Amino acid sequence: MVTVLRQYGMRFVVYTADHEPPHVHVVGEGEARIDITNLAVITQGGMSDRDVRRAVSVIEENQELFLETWRKHHG
Repeated sequence: MVTVLRQYGMRFVVYTADHEPPHVHVVGEGEARIDITNLAVITQGGMSDRDVRRAVSVIEENQELFLETWRKHHG
């Protein structure tokens, strides 16, 4: 597990033994998985819609960083 960023009280994580599509696990008050490429919410568990929108915004702003991290661990 690699913590890529911490922002707005949320931790943005890429798991090293994970599966396609490239995605980020966001952990805060609840959890969400967000596709890095198209910024789609894959799952949302207990995280408010507002926090999910913030998480998507953070991923969009740092999309290249998240993609580089994903590729480093998944090829």
